[in-house]
Amino acid sequence: MASNPPAPEAPFKPSDTFAYGAPGAEEGPFEEWNPTAESVRPVRGRHRVAKQRGGGLARSSTVLGVGVIAAVGAGGMASAQTGKPPVSISMPDLPNVGSLISDEETPKGSSTPLSDIGRMAAADAGAEEGAADAGEALRARIMAQVEQQQGQAQNKAQAAALAAAEKEAAEAAAKAEKEAKEKAEAAKKKAEEEAAKKAEAERLAELAKQYALPTSSYTITSTFGQAGAYWSSGYHTGLDFAAPTGTLIKAVHTGTITSAGWDGSYGYKTVLTLDDGTEVWYAHQSSINVSVGQKVNTGDVIGRVGATGNVTGAHLHLEVHTGSGSVDPAAWLAGKGLSI
Repeated sequence: MASNPPAPEAPFKPSDTFAYGAPGAEEGPFEEWNPTAESVRPVRGRHRVAKQRGGGLARSSTVLGVGVIAAVGAGGMASAQTGKPPVSISMPDLPNVGSLISDEETPKGSSTPLSDIGRMAAADAGAEEGAADAGEALRARIMAQVEQQQGQAQNKAQAAALAAAEKEAAEAAAKAEKEAKEKAEAAKKKAEEEAAKKAEAERLAELAKQYALPTSSYTITSTFGQAGAYWSSGYHTGLDFAAPTGTLIKAVHTGTITSAGWDGSYGYKTVLTLDDGTEVWYAHQSSINVSVGQKVNTGDVIGRVGATGNVTGAHLHLEVHTGSGSVDPAAWLAGKGLSI
């Protein structure tokens, strides 16, 4: 640590001895020396001495100078009063102001050395700087925590939005899959129905090729099961096709002629037996064109429409007999793909 600079010496040089009222040849008039702020330079370096109010070093220096002068004056007066020769006075080396102001001395009114004050000031500055650094660190840590929490909140919100979007997409996909499945099933069912209808139509068309109506240019006058006094059984057992006399009568399917001739109230009647055993009766004919045992094919002419037997007009009376008995000819023909 740098020491304080020495103070300037007093502007006079006293002799070894002097008497009151008898100045020496080299002595001049005495001048009081009082250190001031201009004469005492402030201490350079890290520590500066605070200016003391109401006393201090300047006052101490002044008192010291006055004391010296008073002592010299008292010695002179004593010499003059006693008539004795002047007493030789040795002047001690006065300490300079720099020696009076050192790091080891404590300023008046303070219990702390100046070096300690500097260290305390430095410590306070360091504490302030440390507090500022700690505040900045705390602020940075708080901001980092805030950013982390914001990031976590954003990540959570993004995860929730992503989960909601995935759920919505999954639901939409499931709904679309369900709708597609329902549409596929409906289309499949419709296609199956259409295929069944097509197959039935093809089957009926094939049957129609194999089966044929017994006559043409006709009118249905009586149906199967119709009640009336005209029939001995009390109801009609066949289907009547009214047509002009001489209208051609055809074989409805391939078979064999098992009966051909007169049969009482049926008039002239022909029986065609099919391969499955079904018998088709043709009654009230005007003429028969086939004989028993003859093989016929679908559409072959087997006779002509007439009014023989128990009738009220020219017509073809058609009956169908299966293993279970007499059946409705209209329903049987429809089952073969024919409509009347």
